[in-house]
Amino acid sequence: RIRTPRHLTWNHGSETADGPVYNTGNSDATGVPNGDKVKGGFGHLGITVPDVYETCDRLHKLGVTFHKSPNGGGMKGLAFVKDPDNYLIEILPQGKMITKPVDCLGVKVDDGGGYKDNSK
Repeated sequence: RIRTPRHLTWNHGSETADGPVYNTGNSDATGVPNGDKVKGGFGHLGITVPDVYETCDRLHKLGVTFHKSPNGGGMKGLAFVKDPDNYLIEILPQGKMITKPVDCLGVKVDDGGGYKDNSK
């Protein structure tokens, strides 16, 4: 069994506000006083696994919701899933970034589209 290091941060304040600031960073309005969506923030955990595609196959079979499959979008070979609270969890390889012809959602490596700006 491989131990996975975790790095959690607590971001205190922002460029314009003192004190604790809570937001999921997932381009939503959670924790934002004026109700506007946050643009360009990241608020997720990342884990490394020996094989992103095998891990995603397993997660898909368990019913996990995917925000981005390994072949989706512009960055191939990594994925984003959602936890029960809709926080994003990034699935990254422990070694070199590799791709496989088809991922767990049936997306072909050449058909996954390009970059999608979720902040808009």
